Amino acid sequence: MTTTAYSQQSAGAVALPRLVGWLAAALLLAVSLGASAAVEPAPTHAKASQVVGELLSRYHYRDQAIDDATSAQVYTDYFDALDPQRYYFLASDITEFAERRRRLDNELSAGRLNTAFVIFERYRQRVRERTDHALSVLEDGLDFDTDATVDLDRENADWAGSTRALDRLWRKRVINDALSQKLNGRELDAIRESLRSRYERLARTLDQYSAEDIFQVFMSTWAAAFDPHSSYMSPRSSENFDINMRLSLEGIGALLSSEGDFVEIVELIAGGPAEGSGELEAGDRIVGVGQRADDIQDVVGWRLGDVVDLIRGPKGSEVHLRILPADGSGREQMVTLTRNTIELEEQAAQAEVRDVERDGKTLQVGVIEVPAFYADFSAANAGEEDYRSTTRDVRRLLESEQLAGIDGLVIDLRGNAGGSLEEAVRMTGLFIDEGPVVQVHRSNGRREVLGDTDDQPAVYDGPMGVLVNGASASASEIFAAAVQDYGRGVVMGEQTFGKGTVQTLIGLDRFGVGSEAYPSGRLKLTIAKFYRINGASTQLEGVTPDLYMPSPTRDHAMGERAADNPLPWDTIQSAEFERLSRLDGVINELRRRHQRRLDTDPALRSVAAEAQRLSEQREQTEVSLNREVRRAEIEANEAARLDAINEQLAAYDRPRVDSLDAISATELPDVIRDEAVAVVGDLIRLKADGQRVASDGLVDQAAR
Repeated sequence: MTTTAYSQQSAGAVALPRLVGWLAAALLLAVSLGASAAVEPAPTHAKASQVVGELLSRYHYRDQAIDDATSAQVYTDYFDALDPQRYYFLASDITEFAERRRRLDNELSAGRLNTAFVIFERYRQRVRERTDHALSVLEDGLDFDTDATVDLDRENADWAGSTRALDRLWRKRVINDALSQKLNGRELDAIRESLRSRYERLARTLDQYSAEDIFQVFMSTWAAAFDPHSSYMSPRSSENFDINMRLSLEGIGALLSSEGDFVEIVELIAGGPAEGSGELEAGDRIVGVGQRADDIQDVVGWRLGDVVDLIRGPKGSEVHLRILPADGSGREQMVTLTRNTIELEEQAAQAEVRDVERDGKTLQVGVIEVPAFYADFSAANAGEEDYRSTTRDVRRLLESEQLAGIDGLVIDLRGNAGGSLEEAVRMTGLFIDEGPVVQVHRSNGRREVLGDTDDQPAVYDGPMGVLVNGASASASEIFAAAVQDYGRGVVMGEQTFGKGTVQTLIGLDRFGVGSEAYPSGRLKLTIAKFYRINGASTQLEGVTPDLYMPSPTRDHAMGERAADNPLPWDTIQSAEFERLSRLDGVINELRRRHQRRLDTDPALRSVAAEAQRLSEQREQTEVSLNREVRRAEIEANEAARLDAINEQLAAYDRPRVDSLDAISATELPDVIRDEAVAVVGDLIRLKADGQRVASDGLVDQAAR
């Protein structure tokens, strides 16, 4: 994931929400062809494991000992990492090795990895068995006229008690895999051929696993026992990490991981083709990839690295993805994207001006969308004076003719997963005269307060709001929290992601690990936490908005609160700051007016109803294996979605559409942004009496 070190002045982006997802991704990131049938640890792994254990126990923020309790946790988590949806291991496999449950800590300190590799061999055996059974189910015939159901989320299911129980489970899985394709118009012979290739590939891929793959997932299991953002990266994974950080390869602009046998979208990168399409979201599963729309390769069970290679390609070329949406509808969809290189220009802040009527007067509210907290550090370090950064771009917009004369401002941070810590601090300085912005607390008790110290007055001093959602994370949370703590503006939207930790990358070669033949990897280690200036952590709880707004795209399984083993929320001492109290006396009235619109405005009511419907749909993970029942469920969901879209279009006096294909998500009205503008419009009028606000919204620098 794109989480970078605080020492590199980055607050980072969000990491994977669930341990099993990250570990499966780690396992599949780097696979070497031609591995032997019995995989053994590489010569460097003994020392590398000892170094990783020492770094975790001595320098991780949690200050947790590697002992029997941690050993037992790692034992359990390692099975989950290999088999996150519990389709392969038997309960007897878990108990067979149980005598080693509390010995893994001793083995780690001694550099012994026998248990990890033995358990992996058992996993490989079980996958071969399941592959054979799945192929036999295909030959026996597929029954789509049944009363049976299948649970698509088995993360918390019990391990199967017998081979017969796994056989029953896999019969349901095969029928579900076939039914998904059947409902998308594929012929039965083509479905059988597609699934036969898929299941054969599951076992074939395992034969290509290398010692480094197994070592990576096992060491990452140890790291994740401390927190979900710590992990071990093999040499090739480190290289992929650096590529993602540079954003230099042409692709679709999405971070991918593995969830069981599926490749899943974890995050859409701001400015990339995937985000710009409006057709993809975090949690969507990629089940097919093709260079032509009529030649899609099924990629279920593929190595993650191979899927990424298939998606990447020359800039300007098209790639076609078959997607199983995160909404749980079960209806696959085709998405066509044009590959592109993601440049800072495409992540740059953008502005627009919207009008809002209040008391017979037309007010102008500026909206600045900030997709990421970015900075061209290489240009800055080279001494270029006009290098790009979030703060520079936002300042330029605030001082532009476009925003001249605005009465209020909205900063839109929805979907902003973080980025540069320095930019979050500097951008806050555009809206306050001076003062602290964020606190960084390390495991040794050292506290550092970062803030606006340039002695320059605020660039914008007018009424403002900050719009956030559940995907606003890290640096976004720092900015929103500072605005809220100062009382500088109203924070609107949803509870933010809750990623309030700081990671650093440590190369194991610094400790004599590795050689030219066996290069070392890196440990991503959590070393500090972020705290608001009022002393509360942004970790886990994120930022609670002053005014709640519904979001149909919100998936509650994607935040830090859904992660395995997150660091807790806590508090430290407050920094010294002077609250501006811009909202005192008006916040309750803002809430009252906002709630009245939520209750009466047709577009907002439609968005809220759609958010509730999708939330309930995501929680319903058990689906029918009856073709007609399943078809009726999909058609009902699509009809409900179409009704919601037409309700929103009608509220904006726009014509109805007859199908979901007739309009893309990017063409829909942004109801939530419009409500944020309405809230700021209320704020302008409520603050107009008795308080000085510069008539053009910009501070008169000469007067200051």
